[in-house]
Amino acid sequence: MLLQLDHVKKHYLAPSGEGFIKVLEDITFELGESNSIAIVGPSGSGKSTLLNLIATLDTPTSGTIHFHGKEITKLSEKEKAFFRNQRIGFIFQLHHLLPQCSVLENVLVPTLPRGNMKATDRIRERAYSLLKQVGLEDRIRHYPSQLSGGELQRVAFVRALINKPALILADEPTGSLDNKTALKLASLLCELNRTEGITLITVTHSITIAEKMKQILWLKGGILSKQNK
Repeated sequence: MLLQLDHVKKHYLAPSGEGFIKVLEDITFELGESNSIAIVGPSGSGKSTLLNLIATLDTPTSGTIHFHGKEITKLSEKEKAFFRNQRIGFIFQLHHLLPQCSVLENVLVPTLPRGNMKATDRIRERAYSLLKQVGLEDRIRHYPSQLSGGELQRVAFVRALINKPALILADEPTGSLDNKTALKLASLLCELNRTEGITLITVTHSITIAEKMKQILWLKGGILSKQNK
């Protein structure tokens, strides 16, 4: 089992300083390796909060989160940073590419903290291979300003995969794209999930996108409910 959440809750102190805002209530689910799920729910239902908890960017009010059997909620800040860099790949609604860097340089950014010069050639070979797989082999030296919206997001996909993470967290990865491009990229994401063997959690407002995943989880009122395909 890759990921297990047990009775996870997340409450925030109300802006008034009195009482709490209950965002997530008793979230319990598990996810096996190489699986793919979509989390669907209305705006403000806590979808992004849930991803942040899994990524150790936030801490649950109560409950536990285990990754490969290890409770990640108890990691030190240094351990969390290493965990995010090596075990998690992030894809956001906006690509967040560095405008001054080429496509290849942007893809290689997550590898920089390693400081392992011996791995440089292998990492570059992986970058070239992934960029070819997503149809960007002729855009390697281009800059973000020279790419279309769909191409920018494909670069973001490859950047998320470069360190061979065990889990990809995609937060509305096609939300800024037109419907046709969004569907193409969702299919590409599922293909990468299959070929790379990486577990995928996608937050989306689109039922069409969600149905491309192996399982759909509905988040409403702080509670998750399952819909098997």
